[in-house]
Amino acid sequence: MTARQEPISAGENHLEWQTTYRVRFDEAGPDGNLRTSGFMRYAQDLAWQHSAALGFGRAWYAERGLTWLVRAAELVISAEPEMGSLITARTEIVGMRRVFARRRGEFLLADGTLAAWVHTDWVLIDARGALTRIPAIFPDVFGGTDLTASIGRIALPPTPPVAVHRRFAVRPHELDPMDHANNAVYLDWLEESLADLQTSKNRTPEPPATAGTPRRYEMEYVLAVEAGAELDGAAWRDEVAFCYRLAGMDGGPDRFRARVTTSAAHDGAGKEDR
Repeated sequence: MTARQEPISAGENHLEWQTTYRVRFDEAGPDGNLRTSGFMRYAQDLAWQHSAALGFGRAWYAERGLTWLVRAAELVISAEPEMGSLITARTEIVGMRRVFARRRGEFLLADGTLAAWVHTDWVLIDARGALTRIPAIFPDVFGGTDLTASIGRIALPPTPPVAVHRRFAVRPHELDPMDHANNAVYLDWLEESLADLQTSKNRTPEPPATAGTPRRYEMEYVLAVEAGAELDGAAWRDEVAFCYRLAGMDGGPDRFRARVTTSAAHDGAGKEDR
């Protein structure tokens, strides 16, 4: 991705950070549009730019044995940017609560149309991997209000027999600087399984889950996935949504859960948390 950095401050708290991305050839799918995972890649890049610009880069976290992990996200796509188009992307801290912070990202087309927005819940962990309280300096520097909301959760029923399964292992290029599968990669896995569901011989043909807008992705990152992990992704459809569960190939706890809905417009939703 290519980016032009444009810091935006609100009062003394430097609440927002803005940059411009050009949708690259390798970021677009066969339809010529930005892949869904591209929005999550932009969102996490924005978060790191914002943090580093205010003095909280990788070295700062390493010295203190602290790490941010994505625990949940809600992504709503209202328009699909084409390859080569420019996207104005901005992020801000919505609020913080003990061990987690919620960011809102917005992605606008050149004409000002809101292409997508995302709420991302980040949790702070220490060197042992345990949740730890956010240092007092963070709300002082980044601003944001005290959240009354809780970290996003996705409740799924047991995987039904009709679910379509995709088995695979995490590949080295899917890892990020934290040495686990990048949170955007889960969206690629999810959409691969939804494509399998669409082409399953046991299903009546219907439009793909990822075709058209608006569409909404609710995601819970339950456990980090390490290099080489062997996984099983199960996809099915209930009355209102496409469902996805990612677990180990030999069973065990869920690693990731998601629901995708394509009905009802969600443009501008979520503003009440700002």
